[in-house]
Amino acid sequence: MPDPCAGFLAFLRAPTLLFQYAKIAAVVATYWVVSITMVFANKALLSGQGVSAPFFVTGYQCLVTSAMCFAFSSLGPYVPGVNLPPPTVKPKLMLQVLPLSVVFICMIMFNNLCLKNVDVSFYYIGRSLTTVFNVICTYLILGQKTSFQSIACCGVIIFGFLLGVDQEGVVGSLSIAGVAYGVLASLFVSLFAIYTKKVLPVVDGSVWLLTYYNNINACLLFTPLVLITGEWSQLMAFQGLADPKFWTLMTVAGVFGFSIGYVTGLQIQVTSPLTHNISGTAKACVQTVLGSWWFSEYRTVLWWTSNFIVLGGSAAYTRVKQIEMEAKHRASLSV
Repeated sequence: MPDPCAGFLAFLRAPTLLFQYAKIAAVVATYWVVSITMVFANKALLSGQGVSAPFFVTGYQCLVTSAMCFAFSSLGPYVPGVNLPPPTVKPKLMLQVLPLSVVFICMIMFNNLCLKNVDVSFYYIGRSLTTVFNVICTYLILGQKTSFQSIACCGVIIFGFLLGVDQEGVVGSLSIAGVAYGVLASLFVSLFAIYTKKVLPVVDGSVWLLTYYNNINACLLFTPLVLITGEWSQLMAFQGLADPKFWTLMTVAGVFGFSIGYVTGLQIQVTSPLTHNISGTAKACVQTVLGSWWFSEYRTVLWWTSNFIVLGGSAAYTRVKQIEMEAKHRASLSV
């Protein structure tokens, strides 16, 4: 006999479930907005301000991140429920984190140089080899082998990347330098993920502290780069240097750069790593379409096909890794 209270109990639970769905949707939407806005803001700064200063732009964003980490850590003791490490600066920790910081600045530097030299619509393809380098670096550095299925997915991604580069040349907007920077950015993203795990014990496993020290080191490392490359002289001659709009855009990009780390973690927390990767893949697709529409760019059918090949290969790789993780988990439980 059906429970007469079942319907009523389901009704009572519905708002809670609805709230969970709304929460997930809000977090995913926030991740998309922050990530896409950051890309467009950086593109505007790197290509549309009448001055070529990628190192200064990137260094300033690191300064904003450091300042925000310091501010939030300082306010932490006065906010109930917030437990953040104190905002101290320890030279010993800075030196211990320095090797990772070098990888970090290479990652964000080549990432921004790629964005400076390619269209927003091509940016995803230009940086699509991260998964491939993850497999290569994991094997070379950690000695971990990868399954044939994962390697096959990487083959699909490489094919899509090469097709995309070819078609970018067909439409006449190919930047060899931009592609090279994208490949290097993908490499350093992979290296950063691997070395982060090695350096985290130095800061007692605190991602917050690691972010803080990484960005402090980055500010110091970018300073000589700005001077050596002649960017400082260009900035001094830049007529828009005193324009509040320029500094507003610079600061907004820095805030979004800081925020992306938080919303990425939040999205993983309220969903799962697999859902996060799927969301990131879908976001990249929307970002490509928006970039093509916003800048009124013509693209061939094969160009769009290359995007879907890379997206499909990335999604398949994520699914394969999930299946492998589930199999390992079941095997560990049966022991």
